[in-house]
Amino acid sequence: MAARPGTDDSGGGTHTLGLLYPPAGRLRDYTTMQLSFVGGVAEAAAQQGYDLLLAPAGGHDDPSFPRMIDDRRVDGVIVMEIRREDDRVEHLAEAGFPFVAIGRNHRADVAGWVDLDFAGLAGGCVQHLADLGHRRIAFVNRSEQLFNSGYGFARLGDEGYTEMMKKLLLTPHAYLCGDDLASGEGVVERILSEDPATTSLVTMNEAALEGVYRGLTRHGLSVPRDFSVVGVAASPWAEQVNPPLTAAEIPAKEMSRVAVDLMMRRLRSPDSPPRHVLLKPLITLRGSTGQCRPVPGSEPENDLPDLPDFPDLDLDF
Repeated sequence: MAARPGTDDSGGGTHTLGLLYPPAGRLRDYTTMQLSFVGGVAEAAAQQGYDLLLAPAGGHDDPSFPRMIDDRRVDGVIVMEIRREDDRVEHLAEAGFPFVAIGRNHRADVAGWVDLDFAGLAGGCVQHLADLGHRRIAFVNRSEQLFNSGYGFARLGDEGYTEMMKKLLLTPHAYLCGDDLASGEGVVERILSEDPATTSLVTMNEAALEGVYRGLTRHGLSVPRDFSVVGVAASPWAEQVNPPLTAAEIPAKEMSRVAVDLMMRRLRSPDSPPRHVLLKPLITLRGSTGQCRPVPGSEPENDLPDLPDFPDLDLDF
């Protein structure tokens, strides 16, 4: 994915796009979902006659950032893993360097972006569970490190979950969880320890999904008979667990294609107003959610008074 000399009709440019994409894995590696985006952007760029240069820069002080931007190795940049306050976006905007984003923050509005409505999707997952009668609904987010660093999707998901729970007059219980199997098992332990009457959860942490399932099994809970799980996840993750996860799809390939299209628009018509594309995919029903079965002992006892016996009373209907 190295840069090559420009081959457009004007003889200018590199015909290379940059992708600023810091790895989000626990070991500072690229997750399966991230690799899907890398492949999607590379494929879409190739269809436009562009190469792709990948840099793991999570900040503008990362050495790969100035090598790509200041040395003009690329014609434009696609920025990913956007944080609420992101100095990469600030630097690109101030420098007037062509960029678009997969994700968004207030500063990215000066450029084009494509994003998922994570707040709306998390809220929709809560509503789906509430429609099935669930009232004790937990939320499993991404890791503490990602959340505290201001990653937009983690913050927006938390906000959407909390807002919908309050709207339904339910008590929110949100948990941060590492992106691995052991963390998934651990978060189930915390959820059931703090509120044993919990009957369902919403997750945005697909990497911990298998661990969540294992944790529920270890507690003798069958999905979806005893416990329902719904989330925001790419189909490979949603379909590899048993039962398959009811989930709102993360359309990595479609988002990658839209981002490259926005980049082409930016390069060909630099004075045109930026376009913002917010996607809200429907929840695909699979096998992980079902009607709520309250945990024994968690429901209030019947408060109706006992009626007295009238053994000598003969009622004739």
